[in-house]
Amino acid sequence: MIPAWDGRLVVAMLIVALLYYRSAGIPFGSVRRNWIFGLTFITIVVVVNSVLTGDRVRGMATIHTYFLIPILGTPVSAESLTYAMTQWLRYVAMVAVGFPIAWCIAPNDLGVSFARLGIPEKFAFGLDLTFRFVPSLAVDYQQTIDAQRVRGYDPGGGKGGPLKRLRRMVPILTPLTMNAIAGAEDTIDAMDLRGFGTGKRTWLRHLQFDAVDRLLIAAFALLLVVVTLSNVFLGTGAIWVPPPL
Repeated sequence: MIPAWDGRLVVAMLIVALLYYRSAGIPFGSVRRNWIFGLTFITIVVVVNSVLTGDRVRGMATIHTYFLIPILGTPVSAESLTYAMTQWLRYVAMVAVGFPIAWCIAPNDLGVSFARLGIPEKFAFGLDLTFRFVPSLAVDYQQTIDAQRVRGYDPGGGKGGPLKRLRRMVPILTPLTMNAIAGAEDTIDAMDLRGFGTGKRTWLRHLQFDAVDRLLIAAFALLLVVVTLSNVFLGTGAIWVPPPL
């Protein structure tokens, strides 16, 4: 994301990201769990990186400290809370822009789409394989659980805390990891046999830009220019602390 840390600008960019997400028309029921997981993960990362460590704001000239975190001694200040909230909004904007890519583009078109945007073919094909790998890994995971249950082992059964449940998942994760590594090696061998990387790659499908595509790319390019100029001339690359804090 563009290095903008002024909360007012970040909120404006979040609104743009949410409008872009809304235009995709993704049913909320299909991504409810993903949003819950994403927001939970983002919150944990922000709390650990921004509030507990406080490294980002220690170099500021003025810090309005509220209290110190026991044991750690990290100051919780108006600047650290503002930085945490700004970082949280930035991550939410990234998720909002990323979801349409995952849910609205067919997996077979991902590599073609990135290549059509001018991204190097090796990187484009790597992204294509990554998105293909996730659903296949989920299928292998469910098949491994079913195979273990047929043999009388239920990884979800029994009582105990998180550590005990994690130990019970070892017979699932071990074959799953081995199958993933074996599948990756088979893919590498297949790509080597077809001479991948020895010349310019061709794609079976060809995508053409239409007016909407050009307008969208131009709009995001203009947004990049505007935010970059605001960082240079208006100082939006620095943390903005609301006066009430």
